[in-house]
Amino acid sequence: MWIYYSSSICCSPCSNKKSYPNRNFIDAEKQIISMNVLVTFTGFHDPYSLGLVGEEQQAGPIVSLVSAKSFDHVILISTLNTKENTTATESVLKELNPEVGILIIEAGLSDPTDYAEILNLLRTKLLPKLNLFETQINLFVAVASGTPQMHAAWLLLVSSGEIPARILHIRPARFVTTDKPLVSEIDLSSKEFPEVRSISLSRLESPDTALDVNKLIQSLGIVGDHPELSKALDISATLASSSVPILLLGETGTGKELLARFIHLASGRPKDCFVAINCAAIPRDLVESILFGHCKGAFTGAVSDQKGKFAQADGGTLFLDELGELPLDTQAKLLRVLQEGQIEPVGTGEPHNVDVRLIGATNVDLPRSIKQGNFREDLYYRLNVGEIRLPPLRERRSDIPKIALTLLDKVNTSLKAPKRLTTGALQRLQAHDWPGNIRDLSNTIERTARLTRSAVLDTDDLIFGEPVIHAEPWSTLPEPAEGFSLENFLSDARKQIVMRALKISGGNQSKAALLLGLTPQAVHKYVQKNRT
Repeated sequence: MWIYYSSSICCSPCSNKKSYPNRNFIDAEKQIISMNVLVTFTGFHDPYSLGLVGEEQQAGPIVSLVSAKSFDHVILISTLNTKENTTATESVLKELNPEVGILIIEAGLSDPTDYAEILNLLRTKLLPKLNLFETQINLFVAVASGTPQMHAAWLLLVSSGEIPARILHIRPARFVTTDKPLVSEIDLSSKEFPEVRSISLSRLESPDTALDVNKLIQSLGIVGDHPELSKALDISATLASSSVPILLLGETGTGKELLARFIHLASGRPKDCFVAINCAAIPRDLVESILFGHCKGAFTGAVSDQKGKFAQADGGTLFLDELGELPLDTQAKLLRVLQEGQIEPVGTGEPHNVDVRLIGATNVDLPRSIKQGNFREDLYYRLNVGEIRLPPLRERRSDIPKIALTLLDKVNTSLKAPKRLTTGALQRLQAHDWPGNIRDLSNTIERTARLTRSAVLDTDDLIFGEPVIHAEPWSTLPEPAEGFSLENFLSDARKQIVMRALKISGGNQSKAALLLGLTPQAVHKYVQKNRT
């Protein structure tokens, strides 16, 4: 066999095999009639890692797989952070089987969690290498090493047929049983991995489809072109046509439900089959009934059969907002739905299949919640195959003026006299910290437009909501950024505090002065100045 390296086109035969002088890469491959080829990313657990006890060494995923199954060639995809792991893995594989051919592809990924970058890498660097095998090959992909985003990319490319491969999974030794062997093949034709829907990955990247996606973004009212938002939309469009579960992370008001609707509409599933529910608003004793349904007489008050949200979303998408608020026992049943594609209505004892694309969302720190025992770790890893983070508004300040103007246009449709924002007002909005994000900005725009008589809204006309009181008052201070004015901020703060003191004192300036630590003359002078 031959050992091939991505850094050069030349080949070098193993010492115990016949040399093929004056043959290039393709000529050498033609000598082989049929072969098994394994391709995998290398990870931090390759080739060996510490076990659960002391300094015990245990075989990593790649070594375990090659030890259990015979391969003629192994293609190792090395990232910037796993070069040493790749070199060590190559050495161990040679020791295990000197005849195996090894090809190393230097990936150079800048972000091993970026779906678009991973997919581009596999298409531009891996597929050309596979095309060099002009004879019949049995291609296998391992999804045990690398990041969850890499695993998702493999599933997408194989399920869409873009990479003609079979997917192999390696279980940690402690999970191996008679029913669950060390090495198992993931059957993408099973109910757990339904067929890829009408929008294929290749079509998503074509100019015509890109135009459709842009129209979809506009129709939903998604505004902004900040790189972080564009990244979230790109990942969403890439994952939309698959059926993998998606986890949306972001603060309150960042637009998680809007992004979930975007994913659903881009998925090819029926447009009107999108069901959304806020898990935090469900009474704990009714969670299972509302999600999975119930039959008549299942509990007191169950006077008739009731379909649950999963049954309502069958064939479409179910969006579970505030997912972190679900009780632990319900989380266990949710995990079963994800794994087996079955629900069991309360009181029936008869599970039945559903085809539901699940999108969960939360503003909770799930890893911390797992440590606190409030969220199941296995459910988290089952969901975060497709993890998308929506940035808070303060991290995409360049989008704030565009969003503000769009919101004002919407409010103007219900006003007798339309309002306009000055450049100064837009700069003040851009400098604000927006703890409630887009929802907070929307409320401020509508409040200001409806309560201010002036047709032109300037800096002093903006009516911000009452800030949330934190243990540390400075935690609500805005972050200095382009367009921020310290003078305007301090002026606004002074105005708000004086007005609040006057409100508390019932308009009595002397009492307000006591509350503020000022003289009555200073308060009177301030009020007179701001009335003019």
